[in-house]
Amino acid sequence: MRQIFVVVLLLSGCADEQPPACKTVDTSCQPLYQPSFDNVFANTLEQKCGMGSSCHSSVGRAGNLVLDDQVLAHQQLLLEGRVKPMDPSCSEMIVRTDSPGTDYQMPPGDPLTEQERCALIQWVQQGATNP
Repeated sequence: MRQIFVVVLLLSGCADEQPPACKTVDTSCQPLYQPSFDNVFANTLEQKCGMGSSCHSSVGRAGNLVLDDQVLAHQQLLLEGRVKPMDPSCSEMIVRTDSPGTDYQMPPGDPLTEQERCALIQWVQQGATNP
């Protein structure tokens, strides 16, 4: 019986593709807006990831990450290690948002534009500060 269980597990396929720990990113790209946290939050995180019933709203809370409150969003991004200041290549938020077409792309379905991703990348590259 145990052999059948193992065979079924093997035939059921692999889990969804997992993000790599790091990826190459272009820090010399052209951002959509000035890459400050105020702008990153207002123009991308809140709008695309945290409003209403979005995955990372106060209602959705996917991955225990809330992106509809600016102070909480910044705390969770840095304290939970999703953003590594001055290291966008190895920041989970950047790896996920800068990987359109993958199973781990964020936001799912409709990826951020290159210019939006660039603003996130440059904000992290500059230290991921929140004034």
